[in-house]
Amino acid sequence: MNDQQLLRYSRHLLLPQIDVQGQQKLLNSHALVIGLGGLGSPVSMYLAASGVGHLSLADGDAVSLSNLQRQIVHRSAALEQQKVASASETLQALNSDVRLTSYSQYLSGDALTAAVTQADVVLDCSDNLATRLEVNQVCYQTGTVLVSAAAIGGEGQLLVVDGGHGSACYRCLYDENADVNLTCATSGVLAPLVGVMGSMQALEAIKALLGMTQAGKLQIYDAWRGSWQTLSLPKQPHCPICASGQ
Repeated sequence: MNDQQLLRYSRHLLLPQIDVQGQQKLLNSHALVIGLGGLGSPVSMYLAASGVGHLSLADGDAVSLSNLQRQIVHRSAALEQQKVASASETLQALNSDVRLTSYSQYLSGDALTAAVTQADVVLDCSDNLATRLEVNQVCYQTGTVLVSAAAIGGEGQLLVVDGGHGSACYRCLYDENADVNLTCATSGVLAPLVGVMGSMQALEAIKALLGMTQAGKLQIYDAWRGSWQTLSLPKQPHCPICASGQ
């Protein structure tokens, strides 16, 4: 690290859990952020600010006015702009040392596998079940740590999946027939809630990059009550993704 980096990350360097060696790990790390909406906004901003050296950003959508209530990586001037372009501008202004790779598309199939394979950690900030299940499968098959979150109304949930160490996976929680395709557009969402869950995602990703992964626990947050629940998530015996490793 140069003198500017030592000053920029000085508050991390004071932490015994990070120190110089840990900060250098972050600078050498690569995170893939899938979705640049309410969750992906704080995720990408905190990872960039924290000095994760390479961020890959994936989203096929453009910025709309209704996004601005909670998607803080975007600005009013970015309306109708591709979200990856809008987010890239904000992140570059926040920390110009961070390397950015952009995917102006919804990653799936071979493109998703290629992007996941290149990353050290994946953050699923998408808003639909089909994407979450596919990302979970690819991450488990490649042994890439996945930090998945969701937020709707006043409730959020967070799950870390570590296929490389045989944890339970997102498919153990929901299958393709689960009725969880509620959207912010139809159900609403409390603006700071996505900030809470996205910040937690960024935190868990940083811990994973530092070798402190805590997988297999489902965290549920009730914003209205201000309460957290942490539940152990066991592997489902017939899960087609992770049960074969039991």
